[in-house]
Amino acid sequence: MNRLLEGRPGLVRVLAALDRDGEEARIVGGAVRDWLIGRGLRSDIDIATTATPDEVTRRALAAGLKAVPTGIEHGTVTLVAEGEPYEVTTLREDVETDGRRARVVFGRSWPHDAQRRDFTMNALYLTRSGELVDFVGGAADAEAGRVRFIGDADLRIREDYLRILRLFRFHAACGRGPLDAEALAAAMRNRGGLSRLSRERVRAETLKLLVAPRAGETLADMQQAGLLEPVLGRPGDVETFARLAQIEVALGLPADAVRRLGALAVRSEEDAEALREGLRLSNAEGARLAALAGPAPTPGMCEKGQKAFVYRMGREAFQDRALIAFARSGAALDDAGWRALTAVAADWPIPVFPLKAADFLALGLTPGPGLGAALKRAEEAWVEAGFPFDREAVAAIARAAAG
Repeated sequence: MNRLLEGRPGLVRVLAALDRDGEEARIVGGAVRDWLIGRGLRSDIDIATTATPDEVTRRALAAGLKAVPTGIEHGTVTLVAEGEPYEVTTLREDVETDGRRARVVFGRSWPHDAQRRDFTMNALYLTRSGELVDFVGGAADAEAGRVRFIGDADLRIREDYLRILRLFRFHAACGRGPLDAEALAAAMRNRGGLSRLSRERVRAETLKLLVAPRAGETLADMQQAGLLEPVLGRPGDVETFARLAQIEVALGLPADAVRRLGALAVRSEEDAEALREGLRLSNAEGARLAALAGPAPTPGMCEKGQKAFVYRMGREAFQDRALIAFARSGAALDDAGWRALTAVAADWPIPVFPLKAADFLALGLTPGPGLGAALKRAEEAWVEAGFPFDREAVAAIARAAAG
């Protein structure tokens, strides 16, 4: 019995529609790999099939499933069953590749489909009945934590240079021990191909790598191999990155890709802007990196100063700066002062400035730049006073700011 089907009625319906009447369908890739190495069931499950995209769509609609042509030129249709999406791709063979994309034809050969994939551990199939199908030795590699290219590593990379980054990403996520020597040597020989990739694709792989369990040591391997700077556009601070990852674990915080990217490569606003452009980061991601530049809070600050920092910067920016400063400090992971500082943003309810324009109009000011300046002076005075809400104290601040 296929245990991946347990508790997944949508997956049962998809396979029942596709795996019959002369066509085959099998679960493929990451879901099979993770199940095999005991990582449990993933939420995203990919399916490979001998049926063409048109036939997949016809069968899905006949079975009452929603079909979305998410990558029809590459043979991919996303089927939605019981509210869950399943990416279904017709078996393929590469006809032509240019290092960025491949021209493919649809096929019916499972061994040929396996041979066109990147790593052996990603070319595993699981049938509806629960049989593991392995044409390339991927099961042994997955269980050993060995990320190995299928066939000639240089050829696999030249088909798509993004596979250099995928090598490190999968090693950080699933690998044990050192990198596969043949794979690493091929990545180093073909490093020039990284410049041919779209920055959006590089961004996606990089952010996934940064949150993988072994990201710190894998980035160190990349740096030693001369492959980190071509990705970031600048040298990386691998030591600070590794320390931040340890701190996140020690504090029970989830791995955060943007914060980790900041620890790795941001010391100034210019660094943040270069990364935003170089990796095609979103505006929100770029702004968050830019907010890392400048002075950081420290345990030596008084409580009022810490709270003023949180108020002016916001919770996220305060915590990002505090955690990265903690990582750069070299302090022990259980240092009480740094732990207390990182908790300030999470625990302190940020107050709302109690004065509004109407309060200054009542004091005789008129609308215009002067009113805005008075509001700003009053807010700064209120912060410096420790965020008082006593009516008299607030009124005194307003009068002083109004001049």
